[in-house]
Amino acid sequence: MAKDIKGFLKIQRESAVYRPVEVRIKDFDEVFILRPDEKTVQQATRCMDCGTPFCHWACPVGNYIPEWNEFVAGGNWKQAFELLNYTNNLPEVTGRVCPALCEYGCVLGINADPVTIRENELGIIEKAFRVGLVKPMPPEKRTGKKVAIVGSGPAGLACADQLNRAGHSVVVFERDDRIGGLMRYGIPDFKLKKSVLDRRIAVWKKEGIEFKTGINVGVDIKAKDLLKDFDAVCLAGGTKNARDLNIKGRDLKGIYLALDYLIQANRMVAGDKIAKEDMINARGKSVVVIGGGDTGADCVGTANRQGASSIVQIEVLPMPPKERPKDQPWPVYPRLFKTSTSHEEGCERMWQVLTKEFIGKNGKVVGLRCVKVEWEKDETGRWQMKELKGTEFELKADLVLIAIGFVGPEHKGLLDDLGVEYDSRSNVKTNEKFMTSVKGVFAAGDMRRGQSLIVWAISEGRKAAHYIDEYLMGRSSLPCF
Repeated sequence: MAKDIKGFLKIQRESAVYRPVEVRIKDFDEVFILRPDEKTVQQATRCMDCGTPFCHWACPVGNYIPEWNEFVAGGNWKQAFELLNYTNNLPEVTGRVCPALCEYGCVLGINADPVTIRENELGIIEKAFRVGLVKPMPPEKRTGKKVAIVGSGPAGLACADQLNRAGHSVVVFERDDRIGGLMRYGIPDFKLKKSVLDRRIAVWKKEGIEFKTGINVGVDIKAKDLLKDFDAVCLAGGTKNARDLNIKGRDLKGIYLALDYLIQANRMVAGDKIAKEDMINARGKSVVVIGGGDTGADCVGTANRQGASSIVQIEVLPMPPKERPKDQPWPVYPRLFKTSTSHEEGCERMWQVLTKEFIGKNGKVVGLRCVKVEWEKDETGRWQMKELKGTEFELKADLVLIAIGFVGPEHKGLLDDLGVEYDSRSNVKTNEKFMTSVKGVFAAGDMRRGQSLIVWAISEGRKAAHYIDEYLMGRSSLPCF
């Protein structure tokens, strides 16, 4: 079946379809509906197969987007999958939760709606699983080298998959009871159902990757023993040190870090039992989420499903523009105002709001004292925050969730015991080949570059794998992008 080269002129963009709000807030099932194959074929026809594919440039893993769109448009699903599989170790995850940096680099997007690249990617990998194209392919021979991956988030898993493909014996250590890192416990099921992870992990196990859960490397296994037992180590533990809001009233009951809330909610959805005295539940409560990013939005969606009586999300920064600003021209990824599926389910959003104090009664939080702020550039060009007099106000709150980012990896324990150096942001410092100051010890993902996107973590893991392979074998045929 030949592709219609004028498809972009004839076919309009059709984005993802979501279940009705009144239905989806009653459960934690995925909010979107997987589209039929014929719809993916139709949307792939919109790709113009540009001479210079800026979508490829914008994608951190370098997906061959025009090429696999061409294959899909022609009904060649197997070839499309093979190309996708070459560059992305977790397309079923990025196809669900990636903000699609590629689409903002789509040439068609200059004067029309861009190609639905993310949904096309998801269509390819789900089709591949459905018809049996995704199957265990263990390496034909082993190198005799052993590599330890510490952390099972996207960076660690991508690194493990690549190194296993190269024939090394790979062991992934995870201190939690299940594999997946923040994909498992940080992202709610309504965005990423965990059976998606389990399906992929089952394939990797059959390919020979060994997964060890419930092991806190640095405590259960000492750093010196790790270095003795393995030929190389990759640190991919992420940045779980959350930024806190240390203001008056922080010690009141009812105030939690967002990640603690989301982890517990994910565990409950998985069927884990939570002690009543430890449970964080939004049912019937006035919830305030501090922080306007994706983590905050995940809290909003979770609180809605738990039956919160009201939800307010506040952000200290100004509201982003709804259209691409002049200082963020195509094809760069712009900072734009976004309404997530969680916001659509019910939430008041407020911008340029600074929390000054938590208000309590009988040891429990009952509200926040806030003030409006404005941002101005100083003489050096740096943005400075200024409180606006006379704008003080209070917000009612029975439950407060702090989602204002992370401040780096945990130093105490493994990292300090290994003696790795840190950069100015307290992340693990590496050279251009991802090796830390300790020979044979590499780092990848958020632990190395700071808090970022899953697609960047996958890219980091793949690059680290290339250099680890090169370190072990003197050369590497693994891709490095």
